[in-house]
Amino acid sequence: MVKDGLPLEVPEFTGRLAVVTGANSGLGLGLARALAAAGADVVLAVRNRAKGETAAADIRAAVPDAELSIAQLDLASLESVAALGEYLGSEGRPIDILINNAGVMTPPHRQQTGDGFELQFGANHLGHFALTGHLLPLLCAAPSARVVTVSSIAATQRHLDFTDPNAERGYKAMQSYGIAKLAQLMFAMELDRRSRRNGWTVSSNAAHPGLAKTNLLSGASYGRDAPTLQARLTQLTWRLLPFMWLEVDEAIKPTLYAAVSPAADGAAYYGPRGFYETAGGGVTFAKVPPQAHSQNDCRELWALSERLTGVSYGG
Repeated sequence: MVKDGLPLEVPEFTGRLAVVTGANSGLGLGLARALAAAGADVVLAVRNRAKGETAAADIRAAVPDAELSIAQLDLASLESVAALGEYLGSEGRPIDILINNAGVMTPPHRQQTGDGFELQFGANHLGHFALTGHLLPLLCAAPSARVVTVSSIAATQRHLDFTDPNAERGYKAMQSYGIAKLAQLMFAMELDRRSRRNGWTVSSNAAHPGLAKTNLLSGASYGRDAPTLQARLTQLTWRLLPFMWLEVDEAIKPTLYAAVSPAADGAAYYGPRGFYETAGGGVTFAKVPPQAHSQNDCRELWALSERLTGVSYGG
């Protein structure tokens, strides 16, 4: 099923500040490049500074006058997340756009963050939950800030629940990835509700890229130097079924729309307009899973996230 498209127009963002997590490659790099081209000052929040420097050079090759800075961020460490919040807070500059993009996908064996959380739930969801909380004062200081959290079509898989988010009773890579991505989507929805209720003037929405040709699907992330068998099979489909996959410049469009379009709504979810939101390009409203519609479930997840991270939004 192909849905009607939404027009993407990127306005001028000169003098405004954007923070993009995981900006050293893939979607994050593409989003950082697009925002820099629109005139925004962009913070590349990355785990590896050398890779961040390479990404900055790549962006400047396309946008010679790009205003870029590199900040250390390991989403699998709440200490690192807090340190970035403290660093940006000490600079005191309002943040106009925060894109929670970085992530880890389907490690073949269960891994833990330094704080003892299952890696995908801990880095993809809890890390971004904590980061957004630390940056909330800077987001509220901007005239109309926007937070975009990148979810996935994996969030729509069946039988996802949060009774065992750390996969202590048994680890299934794709199921844990789906739980993490569903949690990110639910966080985005609940953040927008709380912002409106508390007068934070921060709009929160979410997006997913469909099936994108990124290093996340290539299988090399968070310590894996070589692709997994699943990743090798994925790369084979890139060659045999190219119509299913989006190049990065096309795959970033739903997230870019969510971040910059004047028409983008809070508590909305955007994705590609192709067949079952997998490819085809363009932007449309994505299907929202039932749990993300449930305000009770979103509130319970929020309370769990505050308890696990020790980060309270105060509202």
